Amino acid sequence: MISDEIRRLHELHQAGALSDAEFEQAKAKVLAAERVSLEKNRGDAGGAGGTGAPGGGFEAQLRSLRRLRGDRWLGGVCSGLGLTFGMEAWVWRLIFALLTLVTSGLGAVVYLLLWIFVPEE
Repeated sequence: MISDEIRRLHELHQAGALSDAEFEQAKAKVLAAERVSLEKNRGDAGGAGGTGAPGGGFEAQLRSLRRLRGDRWLGGVCSGLGLTFGMEAWVWRLIFALLTLVTSGLGAVVYLLLWIFVPEE
């Protein structure tokens, strides 16, 4: 499955439909999605260290949150949030920018805290 997706991306790249940067970004997203899928499957199969939340849900998503190296502007926080919560990274960047402007810098503080405390992939 994943090898088929990467092969298709490679074919698009070779045909000139994707630039080098677009190819690398798309490949990173496919690999990251597969990693998240594997982590979810591993957690559903009887995950050790559960704190009583049977389905996982939001808590499991927070535990799987990682800062991405591939699609980053500063620290990779927004791309990690986008991957974890199924949103585009630009939406998170917009949220942080608006939160920073509207709340006198709170968005920047939250971003910095996430940059410090969220591990890199």
